[in-house]
This record gives sequence, C-alpha cells and structure tokens, in this order.
Amino acid sequence: MISVQNLSVEFSAKSLFDNISYVINRRDRIALVGKNGAGKSTMLKIIAGLQRPTSGQVAVPQDTTIGYLPQQMKLTDTRTVIEEVREAFSHVDKMGQRLDRMNAELAERTDYESAEYQRLIDDIADLSERLAMEQSENAEAEMEKTLVGLGFLRSDFNRLTSEFSGGWRMRIELAKLLLRRPDVLLLDEPTNHLDIESIQWLEQFLSTKANAVVLVSHDRAFIDNVTNRTIEISCGKIYDYSVNYSKFVELRKERVEQQMRAYLNQQKEIADTEAFIERFRYKATKAVQVQSRMKQLAKIERIEVDEVDNSRLNLRFPPAPRSGDYPVIADNVGKAYGDHQVFDHATFTIKRGEKVAFVGKNGEGKSTLVKCIMNEIPFTGDLKIGHNVKIGYFAQNQAQLLDEEITVFDTIDRVAVGDIRTKIRDILGAFMFGGEASDKKVKVLSGGEKNRLAMIRLLLEPVNLLILDEPTNHLDMATKDILKQAIKDFTGTVIVVSHDREFLDGLVEKVYEFGSGKVRECLGGIYEFLEKKKLDSLRELERNNTSRQSPAAPPSKKEGKGSELSKVGDSRQEKPVTEPPQRKLTYAEQRERDKMLKRSAKKVEEAEAEISRIEAEMAATEARIAAGEVEGDIFDRHAKLNRDLENAMSLWEIASQDHEELSARLAR
Repeated sequence: MISVQNLSVEFSAKSLFDNISYVINRRDRIALVGKNGAGKSTMLKIIAGLQRPTSGQVAVPQDTTIGYLPQQMKLTDTRTVIEEVREAFSHVDKMGQRLDRMNAELAERTDYESAEYQRLIDDIADLSERLAMEQSENAEAEMEKTLVGLGFLRSDFNRLTSEFSGGWRMRIELAKLLLRRPDVLLLDEPTNHLDIESIQWLEQFLSTKANAVVLVSHDRAFIDNVTNRTIEISCGKIYDYSVNYSKFVELRKERVEQQMRAYLNQQKEIADTEAFIERFRYKATKAVQVQSRMKQLAKIERIEVDEVDNSRLNLRFPPAPRSGDYPVIADNVGKAYGDHQVFDHATFTIKRGEKVAFVGKNGEGKSTLVKCIMNEIPFTGDLKIGHNVKIGYFAQNQAQLLDEEITVFDTIDRVAVGDIRTKIRDILGAFMFGGEASDKKVKVLSGGEKNRLAMIRLLLEPVNLLILDEPTNHLDMATKDILKQAIKDFTGTVIVVSHDREFLDGLVEKVYEFGSGKVRECLGGIYEFLEKKKLDSLRELERNNTSRQSPAAPPSKKEGKGSELSKVGDSRQEKPVTEPPQRKLTYAEQRERDKMLKRSAKKVEEAEAEISRIEAEMAATEARIAAGEVEGDIFDRHAKLNRDLENAMSLWEIASQDHEELSARLAR
C-alpha cells in the first residue's frame, strides 16, 4: 500500500537512514523500534509527508489516506470537545459539496455521447455510493463511544478544549484521528498520556477496527498486544521481522550473535591483511601483492554490530540514608479546586522500603497527591512526612524544564556541587553521554535522551524517598529495563506514578487506585490489581442489576469501611435480602421464554454467518489482487467489504451482548 524506496536522511553530515526500503501492507500492525535518537519519529514524519528525506521517496497511492498523531500537537481553544471531535467528519461535508458541484456540471452539459460525460456519470455514481456509506454510519454514536473509551465523561463533551490538560487534549486529537478511519495510522507514543483502562480500550480498537498501523511506543505490553510485525532501526539500517516485539527480541539476539561472529572474523581478516602490508611494504619483490592487499582492504565493507552497549549505561541510585519507619502517613487528606473535589478522605500509610504505584485515569488526582506530599499546594486533612525523609522528585514534565540552549555538560555542571563536579564526565559517560555527546545542546536531544539527562540531575544527591511521575515516557525499552532494575535495587521508599503495566510488573508490591474522588489501597502487584478490578466491576454490575429489580431492598448490613470488595458486597449473601421468592413458571410462560432465547440465539448465528460470508469474499478478492488481477474497481470492492465486515462485527457484538443479558435475566 505504501512503499518506502531507497530512503536516506542525513543530519550534520551524520547518516540517520542509509538507503532503506520496505513496504507497508494493508492490515499491517507495525511496531517501529530502536534506541532513542535512532530516527523513529523522523520516519513517521517522512511517511506522513511532513519532512523530506535527503534522497529516496515514499510512494503513496492516490486514494490512500494517512492519519498522523505526533507526540505534541496544537488544538484550537474556541470549540467544545464534541465540536472539535466532530471535525473528524468534515470530509463528509466536503464530499457532499463536491457531489453538488458535479451534479450541477452534469445538468449543464449536452455532450451526452462523449467519453468525458460518461466518466462524469461514473464519478457521480462512485461518489454517491461512498457518501451514502459514510452517512449510513451513526456518527454521533461513534463519537460518543470513542470519547468514552478514551476516558471522557459525557459531561465533558460540552466543555471547551482549553479547560483540559495537555494529556486530555492529546486524547481529543487521538479520538478525531480514530474516527476518520484512515488507511494508515501513524502513532508516535500514543500511550504517554493514557491511563491503563484507556490503553486497553485503544489496544482493542487498533486490533479490531483499524486498517494499517505504524506505531512508536515504549510500552512493551501495548505493542505486544497490538502489533504483528516489528521494524527495528539500527545503525542507519532496518531489520524487518513478521512477529510481535517479544518474539523480535529473541530473533534479534540470534541476529546480533551472528553479526558478532561475522564482525570478529572480519576484524581478524583485516588485522592479518594490515600485518601483511606492514611487513612487506618496502620489499620490491612483494610490491604487487602489497598493492593487491591494499585494494582488497579498501573494498571491504565494514560490518557494524547493532547491539546497544548496555554495559555503558550504569544506572544506580546512591545509597539511601535511613529514614523513619513511616515516610508518608496520610489521614483524611483531600484536595479541591473550587467546586471540583479531586479526591477526599485519602487515608493510607507507606512504610520504609515499600515500592508502591499510583494508578488511575488522568485527572483523578495522582500528580495532585504527589504535589501535596511535596508540600507544593495546600490541602485538607493531615499529611505527615516521616523523620529524616529526603525526597527526590522526578516530575512528569521534568525534561521540559531543562534549558534547551545550553549543553548536556553545562546542564549537570550548573547543579553539581563539591567533589561531584570532578566526576561529571564519568557520570555522563555512564548515561551514554560520553565524548562528543556531552557537548550537544539540549534542544537537539530526543525525548528519551532529555528524560535520561533529567534523571542524572535526580541522582546528584542521596535521597530515601523517590517519587517518580511517569518516569518512562520517551525512554527506550533497554533504558526502561535498566531504570526498573535500579529502582528494584534502591534501598529506600519509592512511589511510582505510571500507566506502564510492563514497567510496574514485578516492581511494586502495593497499588493505590485513584477514581471517583477516592484513593483505594490494593495489596499485590499491578496484574493482581487489574484482575481484582475486573472482579470488582462484575460484582458492582450484579449489585446494580439487583438494585434495579428491587429498588426498595435495603442495603446489606455488611457494607462499610474496608476494601472495595466489601463495599460492593457478596451477591450470594445479599440474595435472600434482595430477591423475592421465585414462583414456578407456567407451561405457556416457559415456552415464551424458550422462544425469546431461540430468537436471540438466531440473531447471533445470522451475524456470525454474515461475517463468515464477507470474510470468504474478502479472501477471494485478496487472492485475485495477489495474483495480479487488479482490473476495474477491485480495490473499491475490497474497501467496501472491509466496511461491511466492520458493520457485521458491530451487529454481532450487539446481538451477542443482548443474548447474554437476556440469558442472565431469564436465569434469575
């Protein structure tokens, strides 16, 4: 669908890409990976047409649409959320206007027998069909479903976009992009500002409804769940694997081992050749052989090993001075902005040496509570910081606070004091800023390199309470693994605000969930928390269903303080209280129930049959395309089948859900 041909990019005489080529096919789910500064974001910009390569080209078919989500974007501040998202369907209005112009032209023409007149009729028919298809979809319902999936409340729809933070405004732009359903989605770090639930929703959307996807992300769990192909950028070249990221890591290890063997063999060959030249350089009888060896040496294409030298990235937090037994004690802590209560009655204790996670949707108060702990903002309640607690704080926007006009070395030199100033070069070298890299200006660094530089500043003084607010944003996978191990080895207390499931897994032993104005404690790791969250939701749903059936039923006496499970209660214990005694059904009533279930099951079967029919037709069409039979409107038919399949899948989801709900209701 999109062909990248002989692409080369140079910056300041340094080659970023060197004559690379590959193809993006329909339904590809590509993870673009590589270390920070390898050129992943640059590649997306070139494909999107926002940046020109030094040489080579990107061939995009005329009717192919591309949607690009950058790491940073700008939105207008004059529209509400729903008005801004409705812009995703502006192309439908443009199609209608174009159809009106074509119909007006048709009415004025009199050359009924000409080829141009017939072509105009065909174009009108084609555009009318496409417009009818676009208008048949329920745009308002799609907008609502997408916004809710990305974490918005329905009460947010009519708020101005200017009222939202940068993370939420990025979600607005992402919603617009997803609703346009482009042929190719280019996503640069789409999960950076999403909470765990929204990431899971986006995973589902990209896996089932998106067309081709090329994404850059350092969230390993996310790209593993979404992608089926991995393209690595390394040393100016690309390595293309038709597997997800986890499988790619295994295959890459094998490739690097092969490269290392070839590299060592080549180095031995070069050394032997150079030794021969040096030995016989001045012997006339060997002059021809020496010249031959010199030419041979000049022609050798040097092998580069693309293994990232992790041994140079030596991240270790200084030994933590001993603090009191309880570094943080919160008692009925609350924070409100005007009439908006962010959270209230937060009560918890963090013990010395514990590593805990703050999770929840954006805007629920994670970073706000961190600021309360840092005593940066006023709050209600009692919040005690323990004896001899020294806090090291990595803010979410830490990298943006760096002075971009000074060098990497000066950035550290300005904050270092005492003997540490004599070791700045060594420290920078340990963080892969050795040699010329230390003299780079901050403004030319990638997002991950800036985060790494900000992390160095955090390490300049020993602390015993680390508070890290989204520390993994923009970090490559290798650096994230090293940071995770360094936090594991840290002897002090750690609070991590993060949405990265893979990063938190095995790192934290306690999770604090922020939501609905509350802070809830959950013992266990991140995946245990997610499992309990599903269970809580199911029990809450059961309880809500019971309440709707018996509105007068009194609440369970067991409700009260404690875990969320105790709040939602055990439906089996509540059953005698909330459900009236069941009478035996008559024969007629039982038959009617059976009919309702059969009709419901039949709808599911019909939907499944329709999906199978469309998939078979798509497979036949794709086989014809693969065989080179691309005459007529075969690509348009394939696109229509794709849309029909999406509609059929939606109908199947609705029918299945209705059948499950009916079965559950009749079983009671």
